[in-house]
Amino acid sequence: MNDFLAMGGYAQYVWPSYGLACMVLIWNIWSALRTHREAKARAERALAMAAADTAARKI
Repeated sequence: MNDFLAMGGYAQYVWPSYGLACMVLIWNIWSALRTHREAKARAERALAMAAADTAARKI
């Protein structure tokens, strides 16, 4: 197991690379979810405004 963790002497380069890659993937997922939530909220506001405008025109 120690041989695997040592990565043939390159562990000081390999493990930080894995860590950075994991951080980028997590940030990418978090960013996509945040953007999706914001877009959904904008769409819901636009639909509410359109519905209010339509209701106001019927009066």
